[in-house]
Amino acid sequence: MFCVASTEIGAIMNITKGGLVLFSANSNSSCTELSRRIADRLGVEMGKVQVYQEPNRETRVQIQESVRGKDVFIIQTVSKDVNTTIMELLIMVYACKTSCAKSIIGVIPYFPYSKQCKMRKRGSIVSKLLASMMCKAGLTHLITMDLHQKEIQGFFNIPVDNLRASPFLLQYIQEEIPDYRNAVIVAKSPASAKRAQSFAERLRLGIAVIHGEAQDAESDLVDGRHSPPTAKSVAAIHPSLEIPMLIPKEKPPITVVGDVGGRIAIIVDDIIDDVDSFLAAAETLKERGAYKIFVMATHGLLSSDAPRLIEESAIDEVVVTNTIPHEIQKLQCPKIKTVDISMILSEAIRRIHNGESMSYLFRNIGLDD
Repeated sequence: MFCVASTEIGAIMNITKGGLVLFSANSNSSCTELSRRIADRLGVEMGKVQVYQEPNRETRVQIQESVRGKDVFIIQTVSKDVNTTIMELLIMVYACKTSCAKSIIGVIPYFPYSKQCKMRKRGSIVSKLLASMMCKAGLTHLITMDLHQKEIQGFFNIPVDNLRASPFLLQYIQEEIPDYRNAVIVAKSPASAKRAQSFAERLRLGIAVIHGEAQDAESDLVDGRHSPPTAKSVAAIHPSLEIPMLIPKEKPPITVVGDVGGRIAIIVDDIIDDVDSFLAAAETLKERGAYKIFVMATHGLLSSDAPRLIEESAIDEVVVTNTIPHEIQKLQCPKIKTVDISMILSEAIRRIHNGESMSYLFRNIGLDD
């Protein structure tokens, strides 16, 4: 277990004297369920605050209780309007800073823009920009879960606790899939192989990797940085200079490395948003003889027509955590199941507030996890 029982938390943490305040930064009521669950586990009331949109779409935050000298925890779950969610968080953090809060800890289970953490052509590393904005607003600590790339922690100049949802997903596999011993953990691309290996080693199961999946094509022809130098400039540098060109990639035929015939296939990843790659992987696994297909992911964005596509696909079940609200998607697709991770978030809050070590929450986690 990753946290103490709720009855024990009240004995450990004296809320009236401890100076802890718990806020939800969402103006969207559907995004506050996780905050309520965390508050219930901690045995505290949610802080009084108003977050709303002006008629001109400006975000306004009104804190309605004193936060002077207190540890303020701001829980922000990402809604479909990601940019509004970010502004709500930044304005609330700054409001707490100017109200003389002792510390301001952001609890952001899903870190937005986490996929934009690498330079693409003449783009930008948006995750770095967002990290800088949060620190500038006044955030003193960040609690998040399963960052898309662990290196995002380096974008911050404040402590970052990147919690893991894998213990909850592993427990779901063991308790809710009766014949999971006949399963194989699948990486839908070589990039997901490390995560799949981590699951497979903990469950003592085999692993399979799908290779040859279509990747996002990026044309280099329109990028001036990749254009070859003119013959005149080359000769001016050195008459025999020839810059070798990188051989272009060719998509190999789709192959499955590993045996999935007559097995349950469990595809694992960190984010499930655009489901096309998951559907293609499921079809490939069915063709190779898998008789049941599960998809396990930490963050279920499930954008656009994802629920309908999942319902019509060969996937038997999609299991995600409640880092992102997806109740509407569950109504559209009964195959979507939810695992509650409020337990580990509430325990992280309790430990930080009481000045206790966080290492217990990271036990048995290696560098590759």
